Amino acid sequence: MRPIPTVTLNDGTAFPELGFGTYELRGPEGVDSIVAAIENGYRLLDTAVNYDNEREVGEAIRRSGVPRDELVITSKVPGRHHGREQAVDSVKGSLDLLGLDRLDLELIHWPNPSVGRYVETWEGLIRARELGMVRSIGVSNFTEPMLTELIDRTGVTPAVNQVEMHPYFPQQALRAFHAEHGIRTESWSPLGKRSELLTEQILRELAVVHDATPTQIVLRWHTQLDTTPIPKSADPDRQRENADVFGFTLTDDQLAAVSALERGRLWGAHPDTHEEM
Repeated sequence: MRPIPTVTLNDGTAFPELGFGTYELRGPEGVDSIVAAIENGYRLLDTAVNYDNEREVGEAIRRSGVPRDELVITSKVPGRHHGREQAVDSVKGSLDLLGLDRLDLELIHWPNPSVGRYVETWEGLIRARELGMVRSIGVSNFTEPMLTELIDRTGVTPAVNQVEMHPYFPQQALRAFHAEHGIRTESWSPLGKRSELLTEQILRELAVVHDATPTQIVLRWHTQLDTTPIPKSADPDRQRENADVFGFTLTDDQLAAVSALERGRLWGAHPDTHEEM
């Protein structure tokens, strides 16, 4: 299996083209699953305060034996920690639970516009980066106007925006904005979980053409659209399948055929209205 390649973020740091989601991976079994993912070649691990598993991620990092500098560890500031000082304290709390002296990427988990403090929170992450607590900073679930506000008011462009993205919701307009501003798109729920996505006829047909699985077709679609998907699986065999997507290339027509499955958000969590504390 080929190593997962990297791209360079707008702050000059290397970032894997495919990562590993850890949502709901908790307890001893969660640690085992995360260790297996690292052993299977994943170097980008995605967690969050609200996932309640930072301790498990930290334990898996230590148990894996992989040098710390080879790993890219992400966490996220929850809504209840919005604010300048609160965001810095949130990063400190994550570092304590992870048992690390720095994070590689810290994101604002949701903008929570009714609270109206995401710009202050962004200023807090800028401060955390200045203090050496985190290497790269970004956001999650931000819209174009929200991103523009952050950039205009602070002069600092997020390195990453992690958003819902899959063939049912390709995020074409937002991805174009990201490309214009040098923001890396990261995809949560890249396989459209709890939907019929992987049974779509076009995915089955392309899987035959490329001697792959429908899952691999979708993840390769993500990477060829210059996005970083973060699939989650507790099963080591599935983890290897998800990571083994760099040995074939979809044509432009095939990429367009997958994107043509578009139907919109699957869960209605629109950043303009969704609140997560």
